[in-house]
Amino acid sequence: MTDARQPGADEATFIAAVRSDDTARFALLTERHRRELQVHCYRMLANYEDAQDMTQETFLRAWNKRESFKGHATLRTWLYRIATNACLDFLEKRNDRTPVPSELPDPGSEMLYLQPYPDRMLPEDPQESVVARETIELAFIVAVQYLPPRQRAVFILRDVLGWPASKAADALEVTVASVTSALQRARVTVRERLPDRRLDWRRPATHELSDDEREVVKSYIDAHERNDLDGLMSLLRDDLRFAMLPELGTVIMTAKDAVDGWVSGGLFQRGYDDWRCITTTVNRMPAAALYRRVPGDPEYRLFTIAVLHIVDGKIAELTGFDATGKPWLGLPPIL
Repeated sequence: MTDARQPGADEATFIAAVRSDDTARFALLTERHRRELQVHCYRMLANYEDAQDMTQETFLRAWNKRESFKGHATLRTWLYRIATNACLDFLEKRNDRTPVPSELPDPGSEMLYLQPYPDRMLPEDPQESVVARETIELAFIVAVQYLPPRQRAVFILRDVLGWPASKAADALEVTVASVTSALQRARVTVRERLPDRRLDWRRPATHELSDDEREVVKSYIDAHERNDLDGLMSLLRDDLRFAMLPELGTVIMTAKDAVDGWVSGGLFQRGYDDWRCITTTVNRMPAAALYRRVPGDPEYRLFTIAVLHIVDGKIAELTGFDATGKPWLGLPPIL
């Protein structure tokens, strides 16, 4: 794989570290790419813990293949190539990383392996295309999971990272024609899954939450802490998309049906009526972390995280995740 360029300082230093088997220097030079590589693996796998594992696998493979690095490509490109193929190898061995058609009367599918991505683990440079809000939001992550793995890799390398076709072809060891064909098919699928979202992912993207989003999250938290059913219902669009992972089913429902279903499941009844919540963000989306206190327990304990997609001051999509036993979310376990 070539970038038609001369090695830079990082590449020259890396080559020197390889030749001298300088593990400390090798680690220093590769570690600075960890966060962006982990985001790349997350887009490929839709699961934070698997992305962590594959990022570590990338560094192991890089060490084992260190002699193959000649500086013809940037170190970053070389690591992305290794990470992409590590993810493809992972997907080839797993049959639980493809959306499974739901038995529910809903056009969606099941993705029980989907996990949120904590914003604190995103790369710090806001200019990086790898952290563009639109390409880390849950809807985008879900949409690309409908692509076959190699199409997914092509789409991410070409339309998210902005690689030229020749560079993506080299990384995947296929022809430029194959990359072009795969990208065309991938764009059609993603367009079907994201009909109202833009497809030019390399344009400048929004990073900050809007005032509307902050206000809706505040009201959502207030409704929970006051057990306010009407207030909660008023925040929901009447064509709400709701999922509570890892349970089955993404359902489109009215605001009233959603709240009625939550109440029948126990919301605001004994044991589910004493809440404290904090505002947070995951996947660069507004979210509320819900802490529940049960009778006899003096502490509020982290229970779920509700990730909200807000349109015109209303919650259009609500994806709930079990937040227990996930210290990587960076949330306090008790309040």
